[in-house]
Amino acid sequence: MVSRLTHAALCEPENPIEVSLRQSFESLQSTLTPPFSLTIPKPGDEYSHTNLAILHAILTEPHFAVTHIKHLHAVVTDGYATFIDALFKIVHFLYPKLLASVKSQVLWVAEETVRVLGIGFDAVLVTLLRQIIGGDFSDGNCWLCLKLVTLFSNQRQCLLDEAPHVLSFALYTFLRVLSDHCRVGGDENLEALRRMEINLCVMIVRLDFRLCLNIGRDFIRLLQDLLHVPEFKGIWMDIVVNPSAFNALGFVGVSQIYRTRTSSRYHLLRISPEMETQLRFLLTHVKLGHQKKHQIWFARKFLNEPERDCVIVDIVRFVCCGHHPPNEIIQSDVVPRWAFIGWLLKLCRKSYLVESVKLALFYDWLFFDERVDKIMNIEPAVLLMVHSIPNYADMTNSLLEFLLKLLDDYDLKHKDLIVEGVSSAFKLLVSKGVIPSLDVLTSSPVISPVLKGALGRLLSGVKVESSNACILARISASPKSSHICP
Repeated sequence: MVSRLTHAALCEPENPIEVSLRQSFESLQSTLTPPFSLTIPKPGDEYSHTNLAILHAILTEPHFAVTHIKHLHAVVTDGYATFIDALFKIVHFLYPKLLASVKSQVLWVAEETVRVLGIGFDAVLVTLLRQIIGGDFSDGNCWLCLKLVTLFSNQRQCLLDEAPHVLSFALYTFLRVLSDHCRVGGDENLEALRRMEINLCVMIVRLDFRLCLNIGRDFIRLLQDLLHVPEFKGIWMDIVVNPSAFNALGFVGVSQIYRTRTSSRYHLLRISPEMETQLRFLLTHVKLGHQKKHQIWFARKFLNEPERDCVIVDIVRFVCCGHHPPNEIIQSDVVPRWAFIGWLLKLCRKSYLVESVKLALFYDWLFFDERVDKIMNIEPAVLLMVHSIPNYADMTNSLLEFLLKLLDDYDLKHKDLIVEGVSSAFKLLVSKGVIPSLDVLTSSPVISPVLKGALGRLLSGVKVESSNACILARISASPKSSHICP
């Protein structure tokens, strides 16, 4: 009997990807053991079936994997493109359901595709990175982290030469994962994994700093979550006061990174393919007012385990920067992005998580420049504030308060840049008609007079005084209602 690739319930139909691999294997099984035919498979179906059969054999017969990979090397005529495309589909669509033994073989053969520089190996590595689940400390997820951090450490130079973008994706992923792993102590295995992740990230930053510049401003956001780690504190100090330490031609300081918008490709890294499918469905097809059951299912599926709520930060960054619906969706009655983010904020129970989610929501505001930034990245925050005024004024006040405090608290050395960014964001949102006027914020009776005054001075071009931070701190200390936008 041919071995399966996945776990499957009795009533669950077989996945067509697995079926096609198994059928190819069954039809060619007698040709997959030595001595091999000296004839190269003909282009087309014969060649495709041979590649699928060999891949199935590698994944289900680990004791013969070396023989099978040699067979592949002997018959390949397309730079491994057919083989790697099939491997990508397995990882992208089936990884959570794969048997443990198959997952182990997937990681083994993925590294083999790097060694031969097969066409598409970079896509396989990226989709493997996306299978690392934030806030998940299970053995399987930590094993995947370990295997990938080992792979990227071993293949760093090769990737730097052939696919440096993948190395920057790995850096982004492991910086983000480290912020989760550093919150949990007392586990020797996790401590060993943390040390490997730190070593990989520090090596990339110190030796290949141009990759950090490719990431853009979210590199700083992730780095600042790790300043309690001595190695990253040292990196931050060099970025701020000694940028020449990185030997990166043209790098002049942190403001250069602030001004570089992070591509949505990075935000997609921390959203698994399965989660992406559900998010896009909810934000494309579900009508406002009918989203409750979908949101409950989503929370149970992806956020219900201990520590998994940290993924909310990544979801907010993805929704703001990676999911930009077309006008026909925006103008329809589909659940808007701002409403979904309001619901995510309601799920946050830990104060540090609330602050991180708000920073994720407003991060592009701080350095906004319409010449390089996208208005869709900043739209959800202002719409959440405006639409919350009638029934959830505390949401509006808390978000506006947080944003204005950032002017003083985030980076005093670059306060002028941040004030300019936030001011520019507000003005563009009005000029493009996202909101008709800022009077809805500056004149609303339910918004704190102090906040309205600070916002008015910001928009009028008057320098926001540092004393506002003290006033806003007093507001923060006042009791707040627990009402939050649904």
